[in-house]
Amino acid sequence: MSKILLQTTIPANRDDWDISRFSLLAAELRAAGHDVVARNRACHGDDPVLSHLDECGFDQLWLLAVDVGDGLTEAECAAIGRFRTDGGGVLTARDHQQLGSCLLGLGSLGMVNQFHDETVDPATMCDDQDNPDISWPNYHSGANGDYQPVFVDGSVHELLHTTQTASRRIEWFPAHPHEGLVTTAGPYTKVLAQGRSTSSGRRFNLAVLIDGERAPDGRPLGRALAESTFHHFADYNWDTDCGAPSFVTEAPGHQIDSDPSRLAVFKDYVRNVAGWLTPA
Repeated sequence: MSKILLQTTIPANRDDWDISRFSLLAAELRAAGHDVVARNRACHGDDPVLSHLDECGFDQLWLLAVDVGDGLTEAECAAIGRFRTDGGGVLTARDHQQLGSCLLGLGSLGMVNQFHDETVDPATMCDDQDNPDISWPNYHSGANGDYQPVFVDGSVHELLHTTQTASRRIEWFPAHPHEGLVTTAGPYTKVLAQGRSTSSGRRFNLAVLIDGERAPDGRPLGRALAESTFHHFADYNWDTDCGAPSFVTEAPGHQIDSDPSRLAVFKDYVRNVAGWLTPA
């Protein structure tokens, strides 16, 4: 099993998406046998763990990018780069518009995470019509607390395998009113799964993986996975009774509460990711 750093990009703040809002994810990873350290940033300067990540003995970094652009320093980005060069696996999870845009400092992982561009007409890219203050990219996959269907073109990747459905694949992810944009920019990338906007019907990428990338000196980099939103993993999206920060105003859905069996299947995805990011 792996030693996993489950890390947010903000200091502790109970009225934000700090690490206390991802306790169910941490518990699920621990139940799968992994050694999980769950923490927020310690300070606004160089974080003592992130800035020395390659020296700390972790196998994986699950980086919950909940900041508005200032969540990683240059020293931390460099350490994460060295961590991948040493074979460490990285998952990133951001959200709409500019949320989590600190990821742009992570090389190829920054390339696949795309954020707001003022030259793009919001009318052509905003799927969430209920929140006019949130500009693109945003994709309305459903209410927090509801499910969204997962679409796969071609063969099903091992990350989506499960024995709990007739199709033998993960069929549902937790939904969110405004997911971000992850793309196959750069080599060694592949779309893992797609969602569908409930407002426009357009498809968007739920997750993009990076596998087979090499460092300039030829060493293989650790695998990486970019999620369109950290809400795939937030307590509130798995169980709305856990509550959300005060700035969340959308009415929640009740599908997961009414039928938790599909969430149990999604947790196979969490376990699959934790196995895949650190190959045997």
